[in-house]
Amino acid sequence: MADFKQDSKELLDAIGGKDNVNAVTHCATRMRFVLDDPSIANKERIEEIPSVKGTFTQAGQFQVIIGNRVADFYNEFSEISGLEGVSKDDVKSAGKQNMNSLQRVMAALAEIFTPLIPAIIIGGLILGFRNVLEQVQFAALGQAMVDGQAAFTTAGEPIYNTIVDVSQFWSGVNAFLWLPGEAIFHFLPVGITWSVTRKMGTTQILGIVLGITLVSPQLMNAYGVTDILAGDVNQWDFGFFQLDMIGYQAQVIPAMLAGFLLVYLEKWLRRVIPEAISMIFVPLFALIPTVFVAHAIIGPIGWQLGIWLSQVVQWGLTGTFNWVFGFVFGGLYAPLVITGLHHMTNAIDLQLVAEYEQTILWPMIALSNIAQGSAVLGIIWMHRGNDKEQQISIPAMISAYLGVTEPALFGINIKFVYPFVAGMIGSAFAGMTSVALNVASFNIGVGGLPGILSIIPEFWIGFLISMAIAIAVPFILVIIFEKKGIMTKWENDHLPIPKLGN
Repeated sequence: MADFKQDSKELLDAIGGKDNVNAVTHCATRMRFVLDDPSIANKERIEEIPSVKGTFTQAGQFQVIIGNRVADFYNEFSEISGLEGVSKDDVKSAGKQNMNSLQRVMAALAEIFTPLIPAIIIGGLILGFRNVLEQVQFAALGQAMVDGQAAFTTAGEPIYNTIVDVSQFWSGVNAFLWLPGEAIFHFLPVGITWSVTRKMGTTQILGIVLGITLVSPQLMNAYGVTDILAGDVNQWDFGFFQLDMIGYQAQVIPAMLAGFLLVYLEKWLRRVIPEAISMIFVPLFALIPTVFVAHAIIGPIGWQLGIWLSQVVQWGLTGTFNWVFGFVFGGLYAPLVITGLHHMTNAIDLQLVAEYEQTILWPMIALSNIAQGSAVLGIIWMHRGNDKEQQISIPAMISAYLGVTEPALFGINIKFVYPFVAGMIGSAFAGMTSVALNVASFNIGVGGLPGILSIIPEFWIGFLISMAIAIAVPFILVIIFEKKGIMTKWENDHLPIPKLGN
């Protein structure tokens, strides 16, 4: 840790000293500060510190990119500064003092969905892999046979075998993988209601129980839409009124609304019920009324809101001018990431999947990540030989290609501006192409190059074409912008800004 001693001293001084630090912690690669006066922090000076690979501000936190040895740096910084670290949740809470109302709402939404993202990504990969096994026909596996006769489509085209048709092992794997796949997506409301109670600091087990009551096997599965519309639904009969026993599998909005009702009802009850009996009556009077209201009011309303939201977005994605929607969304997704507003797309994607069993929106997100990574690749090519910069740019490019763009955005692209714009332009044209070709995915997946595993196989060619655009256009534009001096920082003598380390 001794090699970080001088850098820690320099960082402490550059952020305004100990008195300017409200809270500090670290994550996998970054020091995360809440500063009383963020304007005091000297970003240029900080980024000249050898151990520092970049800075950015997000969710009210001033974040300093250190890399994989951030824990060692943090320990040295704590020893020198005398500042004791706090939990990430405490830092997030402190950071809200630097956020406006919209940012706080988006931060809350992000904190609800962020814990669920790993499971959702895994679920998307599982569904993608299962559909390769059971839906993709391979001519090399021979023509499918039905009652001893070769199978053909109604158009007279031969039907070929899938992997599960010819392999008992892969058929078993395919069937087994539905166990975690179903758990992740059909029972998503359980994760959502748990996450809401976790984020709001109330009783998490009540959130889990509430979620289970939304997807219980006692209820009609939400995927049985035809039966529901036909009115063929079991009911709870209370004598003077009846309540449909409908489940909300994979539904996002009903689960979120029910979760927040539970949270605020529990908080109110804790204020009005004496502490001596609160352990019994707070959970009872919070959970039971919430479950009833969730099925009687919130569920139907939330379901309808979800349908309307899905229909509006789907209209934009499939209407006459869908290519315009794709161009605009593709171009603006990266700026949404900077503001934190991109987290709302998780809820929209999940609602689209629940309604249409696919999403055309998510492939554009994967393409935007690829485009920003390709813009960094252009910087790497133009600044080759700049060893210090490549300590940031190469890991940032890899991260973006694997679906995490923050290092690319804050470490390179926004810093130079023109690669950020190049990435937006490349993403816009890739998004336009993707939507025009109706590229759809089974669900949310890994938002980068591996994203093709979540794309419905019949749209792979369209996604590959869009991916080629997302790779080539930003890379070429970065080269053109830098050579022509477009949106670059120039000195008075009109020479390009000196490269780091030269």
